[in-house]
Amino acid sequence: MSGAISSESRASSSRAMNFIEIVPVSKIQSHTRYLFTLRSGEGTYRSLLLFRLSTAPVAQSSDSVSTEPSWPDNDVSHIAEQLYVMESACPHLGADMSHADIEECETGIVAVCPWHRYDFDMRSGKSDTGLRACVYQVEVRRSAIDTETLSVWIKSPEEANFWRLVEFRPVSEEFADPPPAPKETISSIDIPDLITLPEDIEPAKNPPKTLIQWAVLILNTSHPQLKVERTRHAVNMFRSGKLSSIGRGPSAPKPPDVPPREDQMRFVDANHAAKRKSRAAMLHALANIEQWAIDLAWDAIARFGPANPTLPHQFFSDFTKIALDEAKHFSLLLSRLSALGTPYGVLPIHAALWQSATETAQSVRSRLAIVHLVHEARGLDVNPATIAKFAKQGDTESVAALTIIHNDEVTHVTAGHRWFTFVCAEQGVDPVPTFREEVKRHFSGRLKGPFNMIDREKAGLTRDFYEDLAGEMGKPHESNKAFVIKPVKPTEGTV
Repeated sequence: MSGAISSESRASSSRAMNFIEIVPVSKIQSHTRYLFTLRSGEGTYRSLLLFRLSTAPVAQSSDSVSTEPSWPDNDVSHIAEQLYVMESACPHLGADMSHADIEECETGIVAVCPWHRYDFDMRSGKSDTGLRACVYQVEVRRSAIDTETLSVWIKSPEEANFWRLVEFRPVSEEFADPPPAPKETISSIDIPDLITLPEDIEPAKNPPKTLIQWAVLILNTSHPQLKVERTRHAVNMFRSGKLSSIGRGPSAPKPPDVPPREDQMRFVDANHAAKRKSRAAMLHALANIEQWAIDLAWDAIARFGPANPTLPHQFFSDFTKIALDEAKHFSLLLSRLSALGTPYGVLPIHAALWQSATETAQSVRSRLAIVHLVHEARGLDVNPATIAKFAKQGDTESVAALTIIHNDEVTHVTAGHRWFTFVCAEQGVDPVPTFREEVKRHFSGRLKGPFNMIDREKAGLTRDFYEDLAGEMGKPHESNKAFVIKPVKPTEGTV
C-alpha cells in the first residue's frame, strides 16, 4: 500500500477542490506505471493506471541519500505534463491496459491495448474506433499534509462522492530466484528439486489457448515451482493479449475437486499439525498457505467464470493479479526457507484452507465471503504480530518478504470486497447482512480478534461486517476427509 497517505483533513480539503491526492512525487521514481484503486463512500470502485513517461531528477542530500525531488515551483507544470491517468480496463472488451504500448503519433500520446490494438489518446481518451477511455486530469501540487512535499493529484470521478485511495502499487512483480536444489543431508525425505522443472512450462501437446484452460492446467500441476512458473507465464500471456479469450463457454474444462500435490509431501490433519515455533517452521507453514492460495485464485476463475456470465473482464484481471501475487509470495518464502536450510517439503503440510473452497464451490458469493473476507482478512490481523516476531530475532530478510506479502494481502481483501459487493448489487441484497449470513452458513466458530481495523477498513471491511459474528456450520462435510491425506496426482495430459 505504498503511497496511500489519506487522512480525514486531507480528504475534506481535496473534496472541496474536486481533486484527490494520490501519492508524493518522490514515490513514483522507481517505475513508469502504477496501478491504483479508488473507492467511493457508496462502495463504487475505480481501478486506474498512472503512467510516468520520463524520469524526473531526484536531489541528493549530503550523505547521498535520496530526498524529495528539488523541482522549483515553476517546473511543477512540466512534471504534470509527463503524468497520465486512465482507467485500467480497455473500453472495448475490458482487457487490462497495464501493459499497453505507449506510442507517439501526430495527435499526441496514445495507449495501445495489447489485445486488439485499439489505441486511445492519453489526454482525451478518444479513439479513432469511436470508443472512448476514461482519462483523468492530473496536477502536481503541494501536499495537503506536508506543504514541503510535491504530490500527484487527480480530478475525482464524478459519479460518486468521498473517494479514497485503497491501493497503490507499481506494475511490477518482484519474484525471488528459485532456491538451490536440496541437499541430501537435510532429510531422508525425497524433497522435490524445485530448480529442475519436470515438464515444460507450456505443454508441447495440446497447449492451453484460453485463460480457463490455463487455470485448470495450473490447478492440476503438482510441482510447486512449475505451478509458479506456469502462473507467471499464463498471466503474462493474458496481459499481453496473447490469450485473447477467457474461454468460459460450454466447452470450458472443469477444475479438479482438490489440486494435487507431490507424492513426497506428507499431509496431516490441520488440527494435529505441530505448533509452529521456529522461524523455518513458521515460514514453511506460510509457504504451504501461499501454494493453496495460488490454487484458490485460479479456481475462482475456472469454477465461477463459466457459471457466472455477468462477471466482467475486470474480475478475471483481478484474480490473475491475485494468482501472480500468491506465486510471488510463494517464491519469496521458498527463498527464505532455503537460506535457513529448510527446503519446502521437508515438513508436513495440511489442506485446511481448501476445506473452505469445497464448502463454497457452488457459489461465487459464498467463496468471496469466506475465502477473501474471512480467511484473508484474518491474515491482516495476524501478519503484523508474525512480522514482529521475525524482527525481534533480527531476520530482516524475512521481515522484508512478509511485509510485501502483507501489503499485497490488503489488496486481495479489497478485491474480495469489491466483487462481493458487485455480486450483492446484481442480486439486489445488502452486502453486510448477506456477508454475515454467508459466514453463519459456511464457517464454523467465532471470528477471532483482535482485529486489524485499520487495514480491514482500507480493504472496505467496516466493523459492521465482522464484529460479534460466529459461523454456525456443522461438522465438516464428508468430502473434506480428503484433506487429511495426500491429494492424487493428475493423469498425464490433463488440462
